[in-house]
Amino acid sequence: MLSDGALNILIDAGPDFRQQMLREKIDHLDAILLTHEHNDHVIGLDDIRPFNHRTGQSMAVYALPRVANEVRKRFEYVFTENIPGLPRIELIPIEIGKNLHFGPLTIQPIGVMHGRLPIVGFRCAEMAYLTDVKTISSSEIEKLKGVKYLIINALQKEPHPTHLNLTEALDMIQRIAPEHAWLTHISHLMGLATEVEQTLPAHISLAWDGLEIIL
Repeated sequence: MLSDGALNILIDAGPDFRQQMLREKIDHLDAILLTHEHNDHVIGLDDIRPFNHRTGQSMAVYALPRVANEVRKRFEYVFTENIPGLPRIELIPIEIGKNLHFGPLTIQPIGVMHGRLPIVGFRCAEMAYLTDVKTISSSEIEKLKGVKYLIINALQKEPHPTHLNLTEALDMIQRIAPEHAWLTHISHLMGLATEVEQTLPAHISLAWDGLEIIL
């Protein structure tokens, strides 16, 4: 989640969305940005209800047009039934090349490929968040130059058709050249964290639940 202390902008709403919000004591959300439509990134949207009730407003959910259509299908009841207590969502399109503005926060969508599926990463100031990446075009890499902090996926050590493996993630980090990078979207096949950490360069770490990065 991106926050300036007043605004809270969440990236993706996976199946543990509710537990994450309770754990971090998040009492309001201003918007949700979706990277793509796979269930592990959207299925928690049903649990935005308490935020709807608290504000009396729909939740602004930003997504690529294709992803927005999938959300409408997967959560059809939200958009077709007028029943008190249902989640309320306002879908707003993301366009690659067009920045998003939330008060003092400017967020730049970054086009990346999840295998053959075009998805979105995000840059905010000197930090970038890229998950489920397999490849990034040179033009989109240029948009990431100058970031100090990078969060990027590394699924496992062995090659995978739709995600970066550890070697590929390390190569990508070298291309982007942040001051520090954290690896996320890690499967159990990566191995024990204590052992993997010992093999990583000093400026690269495994991410963990509750990690906070202060810019």
